[in-house]
Order: sequence, then C-alpha cells, then structure tokens
Amino acid sequence: MTDKLKTEGKFTYAEAGEGPAIIVLHGLMGALSNFKPTFDHFSKNGYKILIPELPLYTLPLIKTNVKNLAKYLEEFLIYKELDNVILLGNSLGGHIALYFTKYYPEKVSGLVLTGSSGLYEKAMGDSFPKRGNYAFIEQKAKDVFYDPAVATKELVDDVYATVNDRMKALKTLSIAKSAIRHNMANDLPNMKQPTCLIWGKQDGVTPPEVAKDFHKLLPNSQLNWIDKCGHAAMMERPKEFNKILGDWLATTKF
Repeated sequence: MTDKLKTEGKFTYAEAGEGPAIIVLHGLMGALSNFKPTFDHFSKNGYKILIPELPLYTLPLIKTNVKNLAKYLEEFLIYKELDNVILLGNSLGGHIALYFTKYYPEKVSGLVLTGSSGLYEKAMGDSFPKRGNYAFIEQKAKDVFYDPAVATKELVDDVYATVNDRMKALKTLSIAKSAIRHNMANDLPNMKQPTCLIWGKQDGVTPPEVAKDFHKLLPNSQLNWIDKCGHAAMMERPKEFNKILGDWLATTKF
C-alpha cells in the first residue's frame, strides 16, 4: 500500500473511494497493508476509506499512550473535515476507536472492532521485548494467527527490527501499559453507536471471551465469528471479514 500513501503536514495516510467515511485504525505491530483487502474492496463499493499512519514511534515517549493517539485521530478528522465517521479498529486500533468514542461520541456513527483491546489482551509476556532473540519474536508473531504461515518472514523481520530498536521498544511498552490503564469496561454501556464485532474463534491475544464481554457491554452490538482465524481476521480471512462487514454496513444503512 506504499503506492497509496500520501503525506500532508503531520499526517501520512491512504485514502480512496467516495461515500460514508470509514477510518481504519491499525494495531500496535500492525502495518497499514494488513487492511489492504478491506481498503480495496470497500473503496470500490460505495465508501470513502482512510487509513492514517498512527504516530506510535514519533510522539515523545511521555505522550506515547492511548489518550494521545486518540487525540491524533481527532486532529486527523479535523484536518480532513470529516464528521460522523465509522471507526474500524484492530487490536490497539480498536482501543483507540473506543477511547475516541468516549470523548467525541457525536463524531462517530458506528464502530467495527476486530480483536480489539480495551478490556483484556494477552500481551507478549513479561519477557517482551526480548531483544536479540529472533526465534522468540518469530514464534510470538506466528501465535497471533491460526495459520502460522500468515506470519511471513517480512512481517517477522519488521517486528524484530522494532523490538531491537531501543526507543521503539520503550514506546511499545509505554503504549501497552497505557492500554491496561485505560480499561473501557465502565464506558462501553454508554456507547450507543451500532457496533460490529468480528472475531476469530481462535484468537489467542484477545480470546473469544473478550468478544463476548464486548457484546454484553456494548448496547447496540452484533457479534460475528470467523472460524480457523486468529487475532487479525482482516488479514487471515479477508473474504469472510469483508462479507460480514459489508452485510452489516448494508443492514445498518449508514
């Protein structure tokens, strides 16, 4: 998706299509390209899709947290003159979407959460980041998926490079700790927006019980399962993911 990226001022993002706006929020170790099948499909089928590159490693360390990433999203929407958007987030991206919705509910018409943090997530463990140990990082990357082959060498190399960069490793830990601090359980019942939950049945990072808790706490939610699928459904099962999302969008009539 590098060919689709544009940089304007402080924002780097991909954009395509026309129609109701869907803002895609990637995860902590997630690249924009993880959403390529979703970006391509919906930008050709009646939606404006935007994927901002979140400043995970460019904010000052003290400001590297969920709160300031949500603030960045607010600034991006103001810059793009967008209101009444659908937020689609995976993992940390879902958490940012929820935190943003708590403070700016009038700007959000709908939520799509897949493998979202915000209630509970099984982190990389106390040993993360285990710098220098490629085999450890490779195994952790594979554990994210039902099919370990989805964790390509390129993907593993990117994660390995991140955790072996001292400042990036510190910022990764800072974000992970802020995600634990900003538990959204008490806020979810107040979020009335239509919400589509798309979850891998074999998600080992945010397990199925997490999806059930989201469904129970969010008053206007629909829970959808994808079998033989881990933490990143839009990567591992893109056709099923797009079908579920497309049906929900059509039924909800944004």
